[in-house]
Amino acid sequence: MKTEKIKIDSDFIRLQDLLKLGGATETGGQAKIVIQNGEVKVNGEICTMRGKKMRPGDNAEFDNLLLIVE
Repeated sequence: MKTEKIKIDSDFIRLQDLLKLGGATETGGQAKIVIQNGEVKVNGEICTMRGKKMRPGDNAEFDNLLLIVE
């Protein structure tokens, strides 16, 4: 599994934006679809909320890619 660390300057980043920024999806629309289909895990559990606030220490997993928020 490939791991990417994403550094943010704000308090949080929304899950769909994290997937797009981390390169897991090419567009926000694609991120929305994979999240709603239950294909994304947040902190080890399936998450279907595309607006989920991801804070430093959280992680998202999709398509053999682990994105860690720093």
